[in-house]
Amino acid sequence: MRNSTDSFSIDIDLIPLGGKECIVKTSKGSVSVLVCGDRDKPALITYPDVALNYVSCFQGLLFCPEAASLMLHNFCIYHIDAPGHELGADVISSDEPLLCVDDLADQVAEVLDFFGLREVMCLGVTAGAYILTLFAMKYKERVLGLILVTPICKGPSWTEWIYNKVLMNLLYFYGMCGLLKECLLQRYFSKELRCSIEGSESEVILTCRRLLDERQSLNVMRFLQAVNARRDLSEGLKNLHCKTLIFAGESSPFHAESIHMSTKMDSKICALVEVQACGSLVTEEHPNSMIVPIECFLMGFGFHRQPHFASSSSNGSSPASPSNHTIMAPELLSQESLGIKLKPIRTRVHVEI
Repeated sequence: MRNSTDSFSIDIDLIPLGGKECIVKTSKGSVSVLVCGDRDKPALITYPDVALNYVSCFQGLLFCPEAASLMLHNFCIYHIDAPGHELGADVISSDEPLLCVDDLADQVAEVLDFFGLREVMCLGVTAGAYILTLFAMKYKERVLGLILVTPICKGPSWTEWIYNKVLMNLLYFYGMCGLLKECLLQRYFSKELRCSIEGSESEVILTCRRLLDERQSLNVMRFLQAVNARRDLSEGLKNLHCKTLIFAGESSPFHAESIHMSTKMDSKICALVEVQACGSLVTEEHPNSMIVPIECFLMGFGFHRQPHFASSSSNGSSPASPSNHTIMAPELLSQESLGIKLKPIRTRVHVEI
């Protein structure tokens, strides 16, 4: 493990949402990491999708009281943003080399070295899920488990490749313009959420639009360029040995690829949860649908919800209880399905609209 004084420097500031933001200098460039919780606890790292950061990608999930009691009770969370995607980021200099997906995965390993983390739980969304999956393939001994939200694992199709090229041109010439934001919202959210019958946009959409305005378009272009040059990981997935929980939004453009990924992994350690009427960003669109599957998944590692919240959810007194929002298949609730003896399942989560 590297000594932090050899290759890294750090700048720590308190931020409004709590935790500490650390700017870690790695051999691949600087990366922002938000540290939330007690660093003596086991580590959970997150990685967001294209043009998102920890606020716009994970606040919906982590602001749920039951999710917070489960995650923060058991883990110290390290939110890793893609280079230049953190709050208040400057434009990355054109002199800085473009990073490929392997560079980004190696950067994650260097962040772990900086904080002295040997083994971590991983939570990633779409492009971020790809980076963390690649990290798990390259550094198998450092990954305890994977929670992947609408992940991608194949190289881009010609359609996606051309579409991403169009987005990169928009980013370069017009910045975070209205058309580009519409394209990104289609990537993140279901048509049901984007085209509300009431005519007014939901708070989730409005918040995402506002947060996208804060992104540096050229930094987003660099991340999208790396993702557009990704390679197919399908054949290597069967060599992954860590337990994996996959959420697939059924209205996501990447739904089929997420299903494909689940079929390529060892059926003894991978579980799939399909979320109906939901796009790629399950963490923001239907975060409550994730709580029970994640809780059952983490039970297999010996992690449990904070006792106060566990008791309140069992008697239905918690207004954020996932039982109020989802209808779960009975097999998903058993420890054998998503716990100590993880079995391959195909569970659909029905979300009340």
